[in-house]
Amino acid sequence: MLLLAYGAASLFHHVHNAEFLPQYPNMPAWLSPAQVYAAWFGVTLVGAVGYLFVRRGYQLAGLFVIAGYAALGFDGLGHYSVAPLSAHTTTMNLTIWLEVATALLLLVAVAGFLAKQIRQRDR
Repeated sequence: MLLLAYGAASLFHHVHNAEFLPQYPNMPAWLSPAQVYAAWFGVTLVGAVGYLFVRRGYQLAGLFVIAGYAALGFDGLGHYSVAPLSAHTTTMNLTIWLEVATALLLLVAVAGFLAKQIRQRDR
């Protein structure tokens, strides 16, 4: 469920970012909506690969890949390196923080699963 929740939050943020790109403060002029969608696709591909690894029995590798996928969710905080929180609209901040929060929840869950997998392998 957390994988899907983060995936949906990531899609929400990227769609909003792509569709309202000119309104996002201090975004690079070279960045296009197509590039934002491509970034989402690339990030999501990482999560899908991790999920497939887990489903095919490569639990440890899959969980590490999913952890990497979740970590990519913190990249949205980069918006605040080019403009302060107050320069963003409420919706912009909502999409950024929803993605970050769901990424954090997924990362915490994956860390728990990884710890369990590692303990079981050590037995």
